[in-house]
Amino acid sequence: MIKNTFKKEERLCSVKLIDTLFHKGSSFVCYPYRIVFYSPSEDSGLILANSSTQVILSVSKRRFKRAVDRNLMKRRMKECYRLQKNDGLAPFLKEHQLPLLFTIQYVGKGLLMYDFLYSHMEKALLKLQNECSKLYLAKDN
Repeated sequence: MIKNTFKKEERLCSVKLIDTLFHKGSSFVCYPYRIVFYSPSEDSGLILANSSTQVILSVSKRRFKRAVDRNLMKRRMKECYRLQKNDGLAPFLKEHQLPLLFTIQYVGKGLLMYDFLYSHMEKALLKLQNECSKLYLAKDN
């Protein structure tokens, strides 16, 4: 049985990796999220921690001035990601042995309900899986 956890190893903290993600990564918007992703290859010299997938969840200070609101949205996003990562994305990446760095940025205007965020996180993760297969697996064949 796979546990739905979100441990420290799964969080992207390395400044070098974050810089690489934002400079070399691709992105798409799946409202209310913007996802930037990058898969470091062996020749790039970048080494991930124990986990092959690392993620940043962020909410803009410009959209939510109050920290209470930012933290609420981050908590909701974390919970949506934690519950859904093992449904499709993690097994797909493990099967293809594809390391992945990505960030999920909240771009919605106001506070949205958990149910809406949950359903759209599912769509965003599915789109991320499709984009990864197009970009990183198509050139192998």
